[in-house]
Amino acid sequence: MSADFHKIRRLPPYVFAHIDPLKAKARAEGVDVIDLGMGNPDMPTPQHIVEKLQETVKDGRTHRYSTSRGIPGLRKAQASYYGRRFGVKLNPDTQIVATLGSKEGFANMASAITAPGDVVLVPNPTYPIHSFGFIMSGGVVRSMPADPNEDFMRSLDRAVRHSIPKPIALVLNYPANPTAYTADLDFYTEVVKYCREHEIFILSDLAYSEIYFDIDPPPSVLQVPGAIDIAVEFTSMSKTYSMPGWRVGFAVGNERLIAALARVKSYLDYGAFTPIQVAATAALNGSDDVVDEVRKVYKARRDVMVESFARSGWDIPVPQATMFAWAPIPPQFAHLGSLEFAKLLIKETGVGVAPGVGFGEYGDQYIRLAFVENEQRIRQAARNIKKLLGSKTGTGNVVPLAG
Repeated sequence: MSADFHKIRRLPPYVFAHIDPLKAKARAEGVDVIDLGMGNPDMPTPQHIVEKLQETVKDGRTHRYSTSRGIPGLRKAQASYYGRRFGVKLNPDTQIVATLGSKEGFANMASAITAPGDVVLVPNPTYPIHSFGFIMSGGVVRSMPADPNEDFMRSLDRAVRHSIPKPIALVLNYPANPTAYTADLDFYTEVVKYCREHEIFILSDLAYSEIYFDIDPPPSVLQVPGAIDIAVEFTSMSKTYSMPGWRVGFAVGNERLIAALARVKSYLDYGAFTPIQVAATAALNGSDDVVDEVRKVYKARRDVMVESFARSGWDIPVPQATMFAWAPIPPQFAHLGSLEFAKLLIKETGVGVAPGVGFGEYGDQYIRLAFVENEQRIRQAARNIKKLLGSKTGTGNVVPLAG
């Protein structure tokens, strides 16, 4: 009776379980922890969205059970968004399901379509639910390159030819968490053509569609002609509208896949609280000015992080999208790996980061940094880190954090 349950045995300990106690301990000792680890937006939800929630919640009729597919108005608003933003026409009744955030949608889609032993192609490194949603459902994950470069299609073809049984699905995530890689429509066109020929579903995570800088707006895979025959896309309101705690997302696309997801969800939940869905509808139908403002804040923070960390001695590639920087571990610390380096940063600098290994084995030489602190705090983090980097290059000494 002491053995772990089967599904639990398939899940490694969550990497942040190693980091969070160290942050808590540092805070208990009086350290001002600058937490750049979790991608948890710190900006308040725009006021008109909050006011719509307040207005709706006063109506007692909205306190009853909702619907797991999402209220009709919300699904229509998401269809309108896809029409405006991507030129993609969707049927709100058959091609859209509202989810409790994109994470829940991904996990329940995996549960809906995966049989024990099914092979799924997943980027590595990537957001953990992309892999573990299928692992929990009894599937087998085969790693794919995360970078949508010229080698991707060769890797895809090799994975399909050498997987037994043939893969049932390919996961895509652009703009990508954690790497911030982006993909263009030509890339999607090539992938859709291949997957249609080999009868492989595409599950696209587009949670960061509106968080982009210095580039054209990221496309949707559903813009490719014929993609609707094999593809479902997941989006979230968490980052776009600073609504992470509201838990509102969507799955849209292929009717067969959407129907499977809706059927699973019908047994598991009654959807988000109706006033939340009404407020989310107001957000989607409202002005894009609030989205533009969110984007400007993240861009300013990105620029400050890249510039100030470079002055500290840590060169960070400039991300073109998402609210993250994907930073190689400084060379003098590379031997530690990402988890031990993250622990060292907490202990010596009071800066919290996300170890790259938490997103897959091929992320272990990287750290993910989130733009979730204001510009002043980001500069302070850079100054703290400079002391550590200087101590390891013979140019300075670590100053112990005040306790």
